[in-house]
Parts: sequence; C-alpha cells; structure tokens
Amino acid sequence: DDKEIEGIRSSGHLAAKILDATIRASKEGVTTEDLNKLAQQLHEDAGAIPAPLNYGHPPFPKSICTSLNDVVCHGIPDNIPLVNGDILNIDVTCIHHGYYGDCSRMVVIGDETSSERQKVVDISLQCLLRSIAILKPGVLLSEIGSLIEAYAHTQKCSVVHQFVGHGVGVSFHEAPQIHHNVNDLHIPLIPGMTFTIEPMINAGVAEAIIDSNDHWTARTEDGKASAQWEHTLLLTDDGCEILTPWP
Repeated sequence: DDKEIEGIRSSGHLAAKILDATIRASKEGVTTEDLNKLAQQLHEDAGAIPAPLNYGHPPFPKSICTSLNDVVCHGIPDNIPLVNGDILNIDVTCIHHGYYGDCSRMVVIGDETSSERQKVVDISLQCLLRSIAILKPGVLLSEIGSLIEAYAHTQKCSVVHQFVGHGVGVSFHEAPQIHHNVNDLHIPLIPGMTFTIEPMINAGVAEAIIDSNDHWTARTEDGKASAQWEHTLLLTDDGCEILTPWP
C-alpha cells in the first residue's frame, strides 16, 4: 500500500546514498574492511540497520557485500588492500523504520583495468538498464530474463543462473524470484510490486562455486571476471520508479 511504498522508497534512497559514499571511498590501498566500517557507521548515523549483518546460515559476518574480480556475489570484506585494476561490486541493503532498500554498483579501482573486466562491468550495467526500460504493467516476469540473456549472449558473455533478483521491501527476500536468464515465470507485472533486478554477468562460464570455508563467497568456476549492478524498483501505473537512485 501507499504507506509501505513510501517506507521502501525512503529506505531505498538511504541505501543508494550509503552505497554512493562507499563507492567514492573505494581507492587503491583501501581495504574492503575499511569500506565495511564506513558503511556500518553510515547506517548507524542514519538510524538504520545493515540487513546483511548476521543474515542467513551461517550468519553473514559483515554489513555489506564486497565482491572482487572473479567473485560473483556475497564477497566478505577483508583486510587485503585494493589495487589498480581491481573491479569491485559493493552491495548495500539497509533496514530503515522496518523497510528494506537494496542496491549495488561496480567500481573500477585505479586508472584502468583489463578489457575482460571492463567488458563485464559495462555489459552488466547495460543488462540492468535495458531490462528496466521495458518494465510496465502487463509485461511478463519472464521477459526480464529473456532480454538480459539475449543481450549478454550477443556480447559473448554469460548470465549467472544460480542467483536471482527478488521481491524486497517489507522483508529482505520476498516473492517473486527475478531470474536473469530465460525462464518460464510468465507472471504479469502489476502496479505496487517492488523487486530487485541484479544481473550477474560473467566473461566466461555461467557457473559459480561457493567457498567451502566461509559458505558465502561465490566465485566464477573458471576464474574469469564477473560483474553486477542492482536497483530496487517499483512498478507504477505506466512504468516503473527506481527506488535506489544513484547520483
């Protein structure tokens, strides 16, 4: 309802603001743990709670996800300094007054990176923006995945199928799942739906392997680069609203 949408919008705007500050602090020599501490402080200053912290089984140990180079998603911040040429996804989800906002962005560390890494950064952003552009009532959920996979394949990239976007707002992860590859979820979109689109695009094979030690970090099976961008979106009467607007 309108009250819930306003709460989700407020939390989404806050998540985008925290993400932007964390992205701007991402430079050579900084560690992802430094970024985690910054994001944690920004949540506290805003009276918000970082949704990833202690989420799941085993409990996720940090306030944000930091996924580097060949890490597809759910990377855990650590004390290794960032270096020139790294590509980094930062994923922020905050809980503010009981509502959730969820977004992520890529940042290239230093002056430049490899052509493979730059390619997945660019293609994953295009996949997100192109899928947002088709959203309106009556569009089928399955059309999102079909569009993303078709475009990625034209660019000789693969789409991760082990992880999905999701409904979000009142809870961290709600129905429906938003698949980024071809699927048969032919559910028509209607006004009032709030969900994420977060395509994970790989330079090589689509498959990811979960770290057997921390049970969270997902890396590409072949060690090639991966990238992801994410927005929380609201379906409106005539299109959609981005609830996590980046500057």
